[in-house]
Amino acid sequence: MAYERDILDDFADARRQPTYRAVEVAVGMVVEHRASGFCGDVVKWSSEAVTLRDRHGQHRHFGWQDGAFAFDGCPVSLHRPTARREAGPTDRITASGSIAGPAQPARVAVGSRIWVEGRHDAELLELVWGDELREAAVVVEPQHGIDDLAGAVASFRPSPSRRLGVLVDHLVSGSKEQRIAAGVVDANVLVTGHPFVDVWAGIRPSVVGIDAWPEVPKGRPWKEGVCAALGTDVATFWPTIRNRVTTYADLRPELVGAVERLLDFVT
Repeated sequence: MAYERDILDDFADARRQPTYRAVEVAVGMVVEHRASGFCGDVVKWSSEAVTLRDRHGQHRHFGWQDGAFAFDGCPVSLHRPTARREAGPTDRITASGSIAGPAQPARVAVGSRIWVEGRHDAELLELVWGDELREAAVVVEPQHGIDDLAGAVASFRPSPSRRLGVLVDHLVSGSKEQRIAAGVVDANVLVTGHPFVDVWAGIRPSVVGIDAWPEVPKGRPWKEGVCAALGTDVATFWPTIRNRVTTYADLRPELVGAVERLLDFVT
């Protein structure tokens, strides 16, 4: 009886190491160390290890082993960024931490878009990532909710030259937002987000001089509850918050990481 494969080939396949998608590490991206279950945002790295910070502020260091981390729910191999030009004395550093490119004339917007849930989200992205958005000629559009996200995506008609990135608030397991996001399946669309109920909470509370955002009773609009606890109102408090954000370091890493992934995807 003839066999199509030698049994030793099957044994060799079983022993072969699995391959993992390579992902370039970046400050702010949220990953999980698979062996220990430690989850946190990347705060720094060296030739020996990457350092994660969990939600309690604890730091731990992990080596660069293949498949050691989970990112967006998938096992990956983190690797250090390729060498980039160091900032010189005449370079301008943008609010997102990158080196600004040379001045360019206004460009016609490309077909790709980034959608966010509301006006405040759009203003925050412009404030921190505006230089990169203008250089790539990508427009950010507020959608004022994602209840009909699948229908809106279909109307947009994504394509390889017309990519779409969607930033979703409160994108956590079991939420309504997670179910809506899961209904969008298109290689030219990336739906990602942050765990905060509102983009305001993606801004570090220390920016406005408080230790933590106030607790808001369930069922009450979050912004309204926060403003009531602080003795202010949405119309006047938002400009105060916005004007005190000067760099990506004023934002929580979960929000920074989500926006950076969208920028990479649409550009």
